[in-house]
Amino acid sequence: METVAPSAARAPAIRCAGHERGYPEFFDRAARIATGLAELGVGPGDRIAVVLRNEPAHLEITTAAAQLGASAVPVNWHFRVDDLRHVLADSGSAVVFAHTDLLDAVGAVLPDGVQVVEVAVPPGVAAACGTTAPPVTGRYPVLDAWLAGRAPLARPVAARPPTVIYSSGTTGRPKGVLREPVASFLEYFAVAPGGRTLIPAPLYHASPSQHAVLALAAGLDVTLMPRFDAEEFLRLVERHRIEQAQVVPTMFVRLLRLPKEVRERYDLSSLTSVVHAAAPCPPHIKHAMIDWLGPVLREYYGGSETGAVTWCDSAQWLAHPGTVGRAQGTCEVLVLGSDGEPLPPGTTGEIYVRPAENWPRFSYLGDPDRRAAMEAPGRPGHVSLGDLGHLDEDGFLYLSDRRNDLVISGGVNIYPAEIEGCLLALDGVRDAAVFGIPDEEFGEALAAHLETEAGVRLTAAEVRSHVAARLAAYKVPRAVVFEELLPRDESGKLFKRQLRDPYWEGHGRRI
Repeated sequence: METVAPSAARAPAIRCAGHERGYPEFFDRAARIATGLAELGVGPGDRIAVVLRNEPAHLEITTAAAQLGASAVPVNWHFRVDDLRHVLADSGSAVVFAHTDLLDAVGAVLPDGVQVVEVAVPPGVAAACGTTAPPVTGRYPVLDAWLAGRAPLARPVAARPPTVIYSSGTTGRPKGVLREPVASFLEYFAVAPGGRTLIPAPLYHASPSQHAVLALAAGLDVTLMPRFDAEEFLRLVERHRIEQAQVVPTMFVRLLRLPKEVRERYDLSSLTSVVHAAAPCPPHIKHAMIDWLGPVLREYYGGSETGAVTWCDSAQWLAHPGTVGRAQGTCEVLVLGSDGEPLPPGTTGEIYVRPAENWPRFSYLGDPDRRAAMEAPGRPGHVSLGDLGHLDEDGFLYLSDRRNDLVISGGVNIYPAEIEGCLLALDGVRDAAVFGIPDEEFGEALAAHLETEAGVRLTAAEVRSHVAARLAAYKVPRAVVFEELLPRDESGKLFKRQLRDPYWEGHGRRI
């Protein structure tokens, strides 16, 4: 296998799917894109939409917009019709950059007066996504030709623009989070300037996007993955001597599903920090990852709005299994009951967090009242991200589930995440989604939709027996459905709404 010398012996670059750009070329292209945007009338306070897969051009365009004092809006390229129309209109974007094969979807919902720049799909990116790169259409200016004759922007705007990131729409219409720029965040990720980082999650999500922007500012060597593939992740770590990566728990599951001989084939000794968040990680999964990689796992809890609020390293987690960490610095975490009062340790309630004092303010684009509605009554600055959990005696936080996913059956609160973790421990189960469905007697019952490994044949009775042997009887799913593929986005977020909605049609429940 080809080996690459450590970054100390080479200049940092931005690479993706076999294509690499050094920093001088990268910033030259960004400055020329900025000139082109200025000629289109883009200036301070404006927004441009980026409907691209992970690739260097995504970051070049984001950098170009910032040089003008404008905000780049990363758009989930999987969005179609309703969600795409909403984001393009709601963001007020003046220009849209889109990959060739996404132009039809963009064109069908393009607001009047919005200009489009076509971006050719790099062959390596297309191959990583299981397709071939289509020829450019020429219906709009094509990025490489469009910037070719332009001089770099002479005088970039000094002030950094606010960021705009949209939620994934897993529980409703995507929401635009408008946030002042973050000054520094990399210290949380345990990666120093000049280090080597791997970003396997899509740049249309807040944390990978923010991490990429700050990585560029710190001069890190950046490797992007167009889409996550477990063995390719290992190959990239070995080849580029990756020191730091940011992942989500679903990626852990897929990595652990690789055969042992495949996992042992790669040298991962360069890793010093593997950061994860975004969803609860089943304890048996995290134990297995620490056993494999060593004490390099770091976990945090927070959101696009608040940044990281709690942190824990591997040693802290092993001392407090299942935790997502303890509030750091000037951050604060409260668990409140229905009366708005703090609950004692070990008691589950709604989690409210206060971001660090130096964390920038945020609001919701086009819906500022939503920001106020998140605050705990009588506790200014403490906001809820919609999660339930509890604190232990040492102040470590544990997540139970999303508030919207809570199932109340016969007056008993049931947290699907616990059952999903149990199901993922069943041999042959690749993925699991548990949620509430209508029940005349108890109000709600449990349904489990499962994705199994290729060639595995499980029965509903085997699934129920597995859960019954490990959890209380009322946590055993009544309905068990086997799916070819569960609906997740590339970052691992589960679109549970798509599975749950059909059960509730005609039952009058707001989902």
